[in-house]
Amino acid sequence: MKADIHPKYYPNARVICSCGATWMTGSTVPEIRTDVCSTCHPFYTGEQRIVDTAGQVER
Repeated sequence: MKADIHPKYYPNARVICSCGATWMTGSTVPEIRTDVCSTCHPFYTGEQRIVDTAGQVER
């Protein structure tokens, strides 16, 4: 393998969701921010949220 071409690996990279949930994973960046996770996604929680889809053509 060539030296100095691979990115640095962070075995304890922190993932932060917008809902406040955090967990650790391995990544090439030290911190990852995400909008949804299994804690807050409607598929996993069973809740349905109505999202206003402004801009779509009304029928």
